[in-house]
Amino acid sequence: MEAGRILQIGIPWITWRSPPRLPNFPRYICASSIQRGSYKGPKPGRDWIADWVSKNDDAVRSMPIYVGGASLLAVLFNRAISGIAPVADASSSQSRADLLTLGLAVTNVLTGLVWLSIRPKSITPVEPQGVECQEIYSLLPESVVSEILWVWESLSAVTCCKSLVIVYDCQCIVQIGVAAKSLNIDEPFAVDAAKLMQGSLYQGVLKSGAQSYMANLSLYPGRSELPFLPSNTQAVILQPLGDRGIAVLGGDTIRGFTTSDQTWISYIGEKLDATLAKYMSSMPSVVQE
Repeated sequence: MEAGRILQIGIPWITWRSPPRLPNFPRYICASSIQRGSYKGPKPGRDWIADWVSKNDDAVRSMPIYVGGASLLAVLFNRAISGIAPVADASSSQSRADLLTLGLAVTNVLTGLVWLSIRPKSITPVEPQGVECQEIYSLLPESVVSEILWVWESLSAVTCCKSLVIVYDCQCIVQIGVAAKSLNIDEPFAVDAAKLMQGSLYQGVLKSGAQSYMANLSLYPGRSELPFLPSNTQAVILQPLGDRGIAVLGGDTIRGFTTSDQTWISYIGEKLDATLAKYMSSMPSVVQE
């Protein structure tokens, strides 16, 4: 009976309730709690000596002359007050020391004169001599035209590029920027796509499959193959577009295209090749605006 009564007694279930959630108050970190000097990475440095030399270039170049001149005067003054005969005597140690000092002083003076006569040539951008043009293959889709215009605006904004010519499948797709003047005044020099692709510049780029950078165009004999560029173009990049075309970029500064510019232009060339290969296969002959 006792066992039956025990079984009949209900065992209450204990309901566990989760503690009430506290409101999310905004948490702030006191700036003073951050340990100062905890950054262990490299910190930008400044070469004070190089900065001072660059700001006082003329004084630094003239310094050997002043040092050499002062040394000469010091040797002559010492010779005069030492009581030694003015004629050099090989048996005298003082005479030998004076001769050595005179040689070093003269070397300093000559070094200063050389430093003053040899100065690095300043490289400044030039104003391209030509006419503005924007000739684009008229049958290109709007999306391709927009991409080409974006490429031109980007290149002209962040690099020294002032002229852009794109030739693909022996057709001039784009001639934009500053172009050389033709025989008719204020008319851009027309691009002979077939002649350009038969020239040694394009054949060399096609054979290597890599970008060609002519940092100082005036030193390259192949300049004559680019008559459509302004006559005072300073630097040129020849960027292959696969094995079917080429992009010619003319700059207004000698060595104006940096290494990062060249890498970026290579990526742009790959993108243009993929875009033009998609649309140019079914296009008719070029008709320029």
